[in-house]
Amino acid sequence: MALKWNEIESYAKDWVKEAGESIKASFQKKLTVQTKSNENDLVTNMDKETEQFFIGKIRNTFPEHRIMGEEEEHDQLTDLKGVIWIIDPIDGTMNFIHQQRNFAISIGIYENGIGKIGLIYDVVHDELYCGIKGRGAYVNETKLPKLNGVAVKKAIVGVNATWVTENDKIDPAILGRLVKDVRGTRSYGSAAIEMAYVATGRVDAYISLRLAPWDYAAGAIIVEELGGVITKLTGAPINLLEKSSILVAKPDLHKEIIDHYVTNFKEQTK
Repeated sequence: MALKWNEIESYAKDWVKEAGESIKASFQKKLTVQTKSNENDLVTNMDKETEQFFIGKIRNTFPEHRIMGEEEEHDQLTDLKGVIWIIDPIDGTMNFIHQQRNFAISIGIYENGIGKIGLIYDVVHDELYCGIKGRGAYVNETKLPKLNGVAVKKAIVGVNATWVTENDKIDPAILGRLVKDVRGTRSYGSAAIEMAYVATGRVDAYISLRLAPWDYAAGAIIVEELGGVITKLTGAPINLLEKSSILVAKPDLHKEIIDHYVTNFKEQTK
């Protein structure tokens, strides 16, 4: 039986908006905040409740689909067969806690490893970024234009200051030279938001050295529908079953960064 992608898209958008209303309602309530891998890796009761909301909806409506999520009850995947929902219930949890803005719900829906639907919902600004395989990308009902090339010297790049200081992932000199050559840098604290901003042209590229699939799954679909490029920082293809570095950029800019700035970067697998 052929999959009804219009139906899947409709359900996904409705669920994202419903979850967004619950998150906004939580602003007036006391959050339960816990740490995960370190004291800055935070999770709240709303992260967990929002993910459970999506899991319940998907399992009841599309029981044959599989789920990869950030927090708790999801499928332990070793392959990308079938339809997989890759969910980050609140991308930018630290911003959610401290700012009540600059966070997003992020959902990428894949079939046999191919991105079909990408949704990033900026809850506070009520901006729903949507990429549909073969149909382009939109913000709410406005279709986004294809991305045009830009040179490094005229580019605004999203990058966290961590990656140009001493850290365990990269020689700071590798990105330090790039940061000196670009027109400017920005850091919003949410991979989903920053990838959505690449799609809209608010920034020209986004770089991170350590992201999980749920951080970039939706954004990859949206950006690629507009002609943008997403790879590891080595230029190798991303793998939705592993954490990795990420370079998302307009096409010409992506090539220039790979060719002239990160040739000495070696991906760490641990």
